[in-house]
Amino acid sequence: MSTTIESPLLSRREAAAYLGVKPQTLSVWAMTGRRLPVVKIGRLSRYRKSDLDRYIEKCTRGADLNE
Repeated sequence: MSTTIESPLLSRREAAAYLGVKPQTLSVWAMTGRRLPVVKIGRLSRYRKSDLDRYIEKCTRGADLNE
């Protein structure tokens, strides 16, 4: 069975840097139910870059991005 990874997995530190927040912020968001998907691999949390991009898109306000 062959599976392909659609988007690279980022560590909590890498994901936080990508979003411009501290790694601890992502931990708090996970505990408070913020809608940011997390891939759990054992005790590690990983974030798909595509999920982070989608999250940024949802948080973008003010400009019509379709123009």
